[in-house]
Amino acid sequence: MKVGILGGTGPQGRGLTRRFAAAGHEVVIGSRAADRAQEVAAEYAAVGAVTGAGNAGAAAADLVVVTVPYEGHADLLRALADELAGKIVVDCVNPLGFDKQGPYVLQVAAGSAAQEAQQILHGSTVVAAFHHVSAVLLDDPTVDRIEGDVLVLGEDREAVQTVCDLATAIPGARGIYAGRLRLAAQVEALTANLIAINRRYKAHAGLQITDLP
Repeated sequence: MKVGILGGTGPQGRGLTRRFAAAGHEVVIGSRAADRAQEVAAEYAAVGAVTGAGNAGAAAADLVVVTVPYEGHADLLRALADELAGKIVVDCVNPLGFDKQGPYVLQVAAGSAAQEAQQILHGSTVVAAFHHVSAVLLDDPTVDRIEGDVLVLGEDREAVQTVCDLATAIPGARGIYAGRLRLAAQVEALTANLIAINRRYKAHAGLQITDLP
């Protein structure tokens, strides 16, 4: 499918671009500055079909992934609500802050970034996913497999399955249904724990769910 990535010039956007394009998906990297998106897209020309555009251009794709920092999350989605209507919107934004003690969770009035997205995007189907996959590993061309699971949350079963299938673009990963959007807050918040783990142990840890086929 054609996948648009809003804020695709950042680390997570770049990593997902690499894996989606390598799996045969057409990827449109979006950015506030279209020329910047085009520059980054050129870096992945050898991987697959990757182009760059403004965020509105990326929002025209079949499925759209949101990877922007939380502080710009709501404003961007409000600006693109019309372009995103009728689409699956995958929100992988983690509302986190950082201080001298490390990462901490930001409180979101809607409950989570994914729920905030669904409140703004009345005409879209929001699915939460890709919160816990290391951007470093995703964008490392020497890493053949990333063993771990992608927790996928949403209200629409078909949309959830579509995103679970998309997760297999990451070699070694599985998409696992993890509940409705009302459970997204703890999934987003768990990213802070993973960052703390990775900083302590100098690792790129992810998650694996046991006792599933």
